[in-house]
Amino acid sequence: MNCSKNPDFVLSGLLSDPDKRQFLFSLFMALYLLGLLGNLLLLLAIGADIRLHTSMYFFLSQLSLVDLCFTTTTAPKMLEALWTNNGSITFSECLAQLYFFAVFADMDNLLLTVMAIDRYAAVCHPLHYPLIMTLGRCGLLVGGSWGVALSVSLVHALLLSQLAFYTHQEIPHFFCDFGPLFQLSCSDAHLNENLMMVLAGLLGISPLLCTVSSYVHILHAVAKAPSAQGKKKALVTCSSHLSVVILFYSTVFATYLKPPSTSHSSGELVAAVMYTLVTPTLNPFIYSLRNKDVKSSLKRVWGIESSWD
Repeated sequence: MNCSKNPDFVLSGLLSDPDKRQFLFSLFMALYLLGLLGNLLLLLAIGADIRLHTSMYFFLSQLSLVDLCFTTTTAPKMLEALWTNNGSITFSECLAQLYFFAVFADMDNLLLTVMAIDRYAAVCHPLHYPLIMTLGRCGLLVGGSWGVALSVSLVHALLLSQLAFYTHQEIPHFFCDFGPLFQLSCSDAHLNENLMMVLAGLLGISPLLCTVSSYVHILHAVAKAPSAQGKKKALVTCSSHLSVVILFYSTVFATYLKPPSTSHSSGELVAAVMYTLVTPTLNPFIYSLRNKDVKSSLKRVWGIESSWD
């Protein structure tokens, strides 16, 4: 087989069963549009209500923005492949998709950790919370997360661009990911694989440990709360975020807790669909359904829009 630094690929992960293409297209289109609508409405609700201009909702708005971009990185190409039965993608398109996918995946991970720190400060240090989570510190946490995500993803993309690949090969996935590309490389990809494992440990395990540590302190503070009402309020405050954390990490680990060059099974494709499409779609609904302030703001937004009509 010929090798090239600018090959063409075919994303074949969802094209193996022609009978299911129409169903999958309809399902994923509905999920994608629902995710766009949910995240846009949440951004609108937070921006339109001055009562939601706090650190918690600032981080939530950033998560909605990242989730909106995250799904848009992979879903349109997946939908195009299902609609046309043609998953062809050039190497430059593949590299661009992989770069932005890595950026927004890392941002999701880091923002969930930042939000856990915010909940820790709110529950464990309520009197000092406004002094701890100032506007400047919130901006620094989010800006630092963007800087780390952009830099690490750029390193991966630059190293990947130096590899040569077998030409006219199928990628057994619905988007360009590290593992399948490493399998198709005719260059030595050990440096890329080892670096990816190290950075995945730093950007995956470290934030997760920080999140777990935050919730250990939160549960300890809740256990010491004198009133049942205080305990309930603290748990309700954290329940939505904890649900999203569990959903995100469980699907990510199901996909990536293995050597990056091993083959992708159908179960791993399902897990990848869960964290690239289903989780970002569910996030705004998880955060809004149990949040009276967000629901109240959304009702006012709909009321304003109705009056404009």
